[in-house]
Parts: sequence; structure tokens; C-alpha cells
Amino acid sequence: MEKKNTIPKKNPLSLQLNLSKFNSYMFEKATDEEKKQQDVMSESTTFFKDGMKKLFKNPLAVGSIIVLSLIILIIIFAPLIVPYSYEEILSVNGIRDKGAKNLAPFTYSKMEQQYIDAGGTRFPHIFGTDEQCRDYFIRVVYGTRVSLTVGFFASIIVLIIGMLYGSISGYLGGKVDLIMMRIVDIIYSLPDMLLIILLSVVLQTILNFSPGSLLDSLGTNMISLFIVFGLLYWVGMARLIRGQILSIKQNEYILAAKSIGAPTSRIIRRHILPNCISVIIISTALQIPSAIFTESYLSFVGLGVQSPMPSLGSLANAARGGLQNYPYKLLFPALMICLIVLSFNLLGDGLRDAFDPKLKR
Repeated sequence: MEKKNTIPKKNPLSLQLNLSKFNSYMFEKATDEEKKQQDVMSESTTFFKDGMKKLFKNPLAVGSIIVLSLIILIIIFAPLIVPYSYEEILSVNGIRDKGAKNLAPFTYSKMEQQYIDAGGTRFPHIFGTDEQCRDYFIRVVYGTRVSLTVGFFASIIVLIIGMLYGSISGYLGGKVDLIMMRIVDIIYSLPDMLLIILLSVVLQTILNFSPGSLLDSLGTNMISLFIVFGLLYWVGMARLIRGQILSIKQNEYILAAKSIGAPTSRIIRRHILPNCISVIIISTALQIPSAIFTESYLSFVGLGVQSPMPSLGSLANAARGGLQNYPYKLLFPALMICLIVLSFNLLGDGLRDAFDPKLKR
């Protein structure tokens, strides 16, 4: 006899469910849409992925990333397209063009115009020329290169020194923390401008770079600037990381790591610093515009890179003399400084909103 696929009747005294009543609407198969929804709900994520998703939902942060990306692309590829160098004095057929002084944007000198009328080709001067007959656009491009390079390298120096110093001070605590923080207070009281001037004067008599090298093109003023960043500007980062570690080291997993005999360096590297990653990212992003602004200010007062290597601050200082006759020369480097600093500040705010778990979103 064939067995019929029937639901047995429920015994009145049984605690089992009556399947004949519930089967029609409680035990239906899941639809494809419900299965996809379950896949999305169960998708794994990490702290970094979650933070990046929230970052790209911030329109100001995304706009800052786009602006910075365009600036970086310009300073990388513009020297490959523009046939002039930052120190080249314009000439036509090997003859110096003395009439190419202080040209307006997208204009040519008389000698260049005659050369073009004779059938020659000449790349336009996008931002005009300066008082020494050099293409101003390529000088702004190289000045942006220098300023961004200073900003990134200074931030890396600040990050490394501040992270190591703050980690040791916050984790060890006690008398060690007391002594290290008093050293930080002393460094805070040092005048950075005076140190930069003194170091630049001393290093000019001590350092001798080979002609044509990168260090020789940067000059002792810029080397002293990097040294001052390494000596002074890491104290803020150290204090932030110390404050984070003082609260993180009280957690149970730190006690568990100590109980199994993990060394101090491993505990800091594997358990404490990864939990400070939000503070580290935000502080580093905000340190870059501060370093760029400091370099531009020092170059403006004559303590930046040595001529003929340009920076945005030195270009602004050079344009100050002809402000009444050629105001656009000050506009281009000043606008570039504003774009870079504003973009990094907005990006830093976006990173703080995305990665700081204490903020309500």
C-alpha cells in the first residue's frame, strides 16, 4: 500500500504544534528577494571598510578628494606636456627673448609672435611669465610639488615620532609618563620661528651638498625646516596618542596579553595602536595642511627653498612687489594654497566623522 503524504491529527493532550493550521503561512519557502536581503544583512565588514563607506557618503570629503586628485595629476603630468622648465629663461631659436617679461596669461612676446607668424609653433604661457622671462605656470606647478612634498614628509615625521613617543609614555605611565610629558611641555615653549632661523644660519656653514643634487636644490633653509618639524611639531600627536592609550590599556584584553607574557612592544603594536587608528588617521590628515601653510609662510618671508627652485610661498612673495600692475601673479599661488589647505581640512573633518566611533552619525 502506498503511504499518503498527510499530516497526522494533533492529539488534544499533546503539546506539539498543529501543523495543519500553521503550515500554510508559517512554513513557506523564502523568496529570492528575502534570500538576497539575508545575504546583505550577513555581509561581513571591517572598521576600515565601514569608515570608508561613511566617508564616501560625505559630499564635502568626496569633493576634497577629487580636487586633491586633480592637483596631484596636474603636478605629475604637466611637466611632461609643457616644454618649459621652472628655471628656463625663454628664448627663440637660441636667442634670449627679453620681451617675454611679465606677459599676461595666454599671450606671446613680439619675438614669439614673429616666430609663430613664420610658421613655427610655440606652447602658450597659461599663467603668463614672471619678471625674469620664465613660464609662470610651470613654476606654480613645481611650487605645488614642493609644498605638497613638504606637507607629506613633515606629516610622516610627525606621525612616526609622535606615535612612538606617545605610545611609550601612555603605556608605561607613572614616573616615566611624568618625565616624558614635562619634556613635551618644554618643547611646546620653544619658539619654532627662532629655531628655524638659527638652524638655517648654522646649517649654511656646516652642510655642503654636492652641486645639482636634490638636497642642494632644496637648500639649507628647507633642510632646517624638516629638522624643526622633527624636533617640535610631533608633540601634539604624542599627546593625542598618549590620551588614547591611557584609556585603552585599562581594557581586559590588555590584561590578558600581559598575563600570557606578551612583551610590551607586541602589546603596543598589535593591541593598542590598532585601536588608536582613527585618531592617527585624522591627526595625520590635519597635519598636512598645517605643514604646507607653515612652509608657505616661511618661504614668503625668505626662509624656504632656495632660488631658482620655487614654492608657493616664494612665488607669492615675489608677486607681492608687482601687486598693482600684475595682481594675477599673486592670485595663482594663493589660490593653490587655499585649495590644498581647504581640501585637506575638509577631508580631515570627513575622516573624523567617518572613523571616530564616539561621534553620533
